[in-house]
Amino acid sequence: MNPHVVARLRAFVAPLPAVVLLALLPRPVARAAEDASGAPSVAPAERALLPHILTLRAPGARSIRLARSDAVIGSSADDVLLAAASCASEPLGHRCNAQTFASELGRHIAQVGSFWIDRTEVTVREYSRCVAAGRCERPAYAAGGRRFERPFHPVTFVSHEDALSYCHFRGARLPTELEFERAARGARGRVFPWGELYHSRAANHGRFALLPNDDEDGFAELAPVGSFAVGRTPEGVLDLAGNVAEWVADAYRESYDDPPPQNSDARRVVRGGSYATGPSWLRGAARDSAPPGTRRPDLGFRCAQSAGPG
Repeated sequence: MNPHVVARLRAFVAPLPAVVLLALLPRPVARAAEDASGAPSVAPAERALLPHILTLRAPGARSIRLARSDAVIGSSADDVLLAAASCASEPLGHRCNAQTFASELGRHIAQVGSFWIDRTEVTVREYSRCVAAGRCERPAYAAGGRRFERPFHPVTFVSHEDALSYCHFRGARLPTELEFERAARGARGRVFPWGELYHSRAANHGRFALLPNDDEDGFAELAPVGSFAVGRTPEGVLDLAGNVAEWVADAYRESYDDPPPQNSDARRVVRGGSYATGPSWLRGAARDSAPPGTRRPDLGFRCAQSAGPG
């Protein structure tokens, strides 16, 4: 290295406290952008700049408060046709048509009360505290999913009841479908959590194909929570699209006009898409469902709380 550059670096480093010096030390970067413990390393957007630049981040708050507002919910016929056209460009696009996204139809304005929503999906480490306290069932990683059991990955292999139990353990609850969509789309109904246009590096996504995993975003399967800072909402909520699909509180209805089912084994709403779904399912309006006992490697959750008036 040029001796003049070395001298300037020494002059910069000398007055810095030890904690900052440690943060500035280079660290190895794996394909999955995490160390052996599963702790987050660097965001995919930073990977191209390494080893020249490292971004230092302060830890964020667990939950973010969204104020009471009217919000655009659901999709118009044109929105559904655009989603179907996007889906048609996928490897299995011949299976896509307007009916694929018909459950979103009925674009309308709904009033959403003020609420708190977790900034990221619940992690394996956070969920393990509930297991240790005897309040939550242990996820079935031992049955062949050990690679997903990393402290900073979103917890998976959890049923709807497991998700409810954890949120209750924290004095919280699952977000409603309405709250999830309000968080993902904002009050004005943007298409994706980050904006109107699809961005392949804003979420841990897949593709609509026989092999749905797509590592072009940096991760073939799960990513540590918060890995895609560019995909956060204007309010700062992360991972509302991709990584894991998320349980919400509601029983699933085929249409917004249908009455909610009353039977306890009714399918539950799943939102947000995952690392195994294509862009059309990452939209804030996209809806999916699963039987409440489902435990999958691409299905997790986050918690919410009502925030009172205002």
